Amino acid sequence: MSGRGLRIIICAGVLIIALWQPGDARGDTQQKPRVERDHPIQIVSDRLDAYHEKRMVVFSGSAVATQGARTIRSDRLTLYYKDDQKTAGGSAREVEGTGNLERVEAKGHVTITEGDRIVTGEEALFEQDAQKITMTGGAVMREGANIIRGDRIIVFLNENRGVVESAENNRVTATIYPGEKQEKR
Repeated sequence: MSGRGLRIIICAGVLIIALWQPGDARGDTQQKPRVERDHPIQIVSDRLDAYHEKRMVVFSGSAVATQGARTIRSDRLTLYYKDDQKTAGGSAREVEGTGNLERVEAKGHVTITEGDRIVTGEEALFEQDAQKITMTGGAVMREGANIIRGDRIIVFLNENRGVVESAENNRVTATIYPGEKQEKR
């Protein structure tokens, strides 16, 4: 990677940290509520297909998953469970808790919201243990009037940080409205 590319990634990382920090540029340090990994995930969709042997549950047709203040909307959500799953049969009981959840894949018109933060793209992967979300396919992150675009956006939920990456022939773009300008828009 060239020195210029590294500088772009570092700058984008700084911008994302500024966007994803609790509070804002005016010094408001009030913590936003954090989504804890053991909160239940509520999911609604047009259809549910459970595959016990594959340890997989597929929600299709305008799927919406909510965990605390975080909501994921997509055409299709697939939940994968760890091998130590001990539930009997392929029942809906598998989706009651998140203790055995390994990852969630969202495909098609994906939107993730948490408060006034919105991340959109075509595909997203949420990794439960790593508490990491990776959005791809024309990924865009918005908070208020601020917008960051890249080919891939990675948000590390426990670390309150993110990374925006671009493909070889593209660039990361950001439009940031500091302080008062953001309120007026």
